[in-house]
Amino acid sequence: MAMNLLPEKREQGKQNFAVEVGKQLSGEMTRRQFMKGLLAGAAAVPVSAALYYGYDKFHGEPVRAALIGCGDEGGVLVGEHNPDYLRFVAVCDIRPFNLKRIFEGEDTGPRKGLNRKYGNKARKEIEVFTDYRQMLEKRKDIQAVVIAVPLHLHARIAIDCMRAGKHVLCEKLMAWNVRQCKEMIRTARETDRVLAIGHQRHYSLLYAYAQELIRSGALGDIKHIRALWHRNNTWPKLSKDGKPELENGQPVLRDSWRPEIRDLDANDPQLRDPQFLARHGYRSLEELVRWRLYLRTGGGLMAELGSHQLDACSIFLGKVHPLAVTAIGGKYFYRDDREVEDHVFCSFEFPGANYYERDDQGQIVYEVRNGRRLPKVKDSQDIVVVTYSSINTNAFEEYGECVMGTRGTLMVLREQDALFYPEPDPNRRSSAAQSTVQVTQGAANKPAVESSASEPREQYLKQGQAVLPREVSRGYREEMEHFAYCVKMWEDRNIKPEERPWPRCHGEVAMADAIVALTANVAMRGVNGSGPRRIEFQPEWFDANDLNSLPDAHMKEWGPPFD
Repeated sequence: MAMNLLPEKREQGKQNFAVEVGKQLSGEMTRRQFMKGLLAGAAAVPVSAALYYGYDKFHGEPVRAALIGCGDEGGVLVGEHNPDYLRFVAVCDIRPFNLKRIFEGEDTGPRKGLNRKYGNKARKEIEVFTDYRQMLEKRKDIQAVVIAVPLHLHARIAIDCMRAGKHVLCEKLMAWNVRQCKEMIRTARETDRVLAIGHQRHYSLLYAYAQELIRSGALGDIKHIRALWHRNNTWPKLSKDGKPELENGQPVLRDSWRPEIRDLDANDPQLRDPQFLARHGYRSLEELVRWRLYLRTGGGLMAELGSHQLDACSIFLGKVHPLAVTAIGGKYFYRDDREVEDHVFCSFEFPGANYYERDDQGQIVYEVRNGRRLPKVKDSQDIVVVTYSSINTNAFEEYGECVMGTRGTLMVLREQDALFYPEPDPNRRSSAAQSTVQVTQGAANKPAVESSASEPREQYLKQGQAVLPREVSRGYREEMEHFAYCVKMWEDRNIKPEERPWPRCHGEVAMADAIVALTANVAMRGVNGSGPRRIEFQPEWFDANDLNSLPDAHMKEWGPPFD
């Protein structure tokens, strides 16, 4: 079924989802029983992320932070952060255009800019650097750094910051290769610093409720998940006179991965100096601005887009690791100098609910086989197939996840809507809890749902709608709030180490996401000309202490030197 649903079908799915949430609140909650208490009497209100994820409002000063990397993602993080929890006192970037935009922001969209967040005093109070090492040396007062630089620099900068005593929130993908992920985790342990990675779906209440729905058994036995992120970057970019813009005689396409090189950058003396660029990890200005296009600096569609959704699929399935992946992809449309694929198609095999033996607490049972501690397999045929595709030539379905079970289908669309469609029971012709749904024309010609629900369903619907967020957050704000909360708790000497809170996407969690994405790249690209192949995931790859067990050991020749 296409994810681009008709309005009435979408509204029906949203209502069904709210009903299922209401059922959970009326019965035994699987995780947050206090949520039921919020509905007592007439006090039905949406549950806050702070309550759900278990962190408190700040008392005292916010965490003093620096932003390293002021590009697109850095701009989103600035726009979404809560200054009551985390306050930026320094920013760092080598591109003049990025430094200008991080203060001024954009007229529309999430990149609001520091001036809008802090007022006109932002320029005076926030110190600007072009070298993060100089910033670390000068600003000893900084407690934490937020890193949003190109992928190939994640590990180096994060490790330098932790060694300088700073807590780190680093954008996803965690690192350019798996060894770098393990080095980041090792450094976090050695320096006793918080290391969080920005897979923000871990802080989305919409995904949290979707996970609760799956845990409730409403979907039955899950056997297939379909995830996709489709975009159409084939349209020409038009000049003010309506004619296509040209570059080297070819039309310039509206491709966000191949942005325009701005005059502020093109005319900057430092960015025209090859030695300056090399010191900061780049071979050219084009590689700096368009880093996502090249194998040395980026990880392609799987790292930038696929990692988000495979992370969500793993969450839906109980945070289990995949068993195998098969993938194909290539540069099927573009004929420019990019090295990464513009289309990818992957098929993952995940363990189903009964694949592993579990104890009375639902935890996986382990056994020793051939000297290795491995999970004990109960039913090797209980497999969930997860398919993922990312294309650049059609945006009909955009992006989302579709979870298919024996008793229902759950869809999460564009991180904004959760829809549920129960499977019709052929043995059940009527039910007191069933309802008919009619979609009519409402205000502003938008669809309005009229339901003839019986009393139980109507009650569930009201309860579910009462707690579901009215404005859906993608999780960036909550991610940074919880990171700041963890920093505060870790620096409180009255809190024992074993009682410290951990980020929901700490190093080990994020490393697993990186392994999934990067192994798919290996399966798709092959090694030494081997071509696409099926790869089975090895348990030791996910062991942060094992620096020699890697799915992508061959990638060391492309990445920056690590030591």
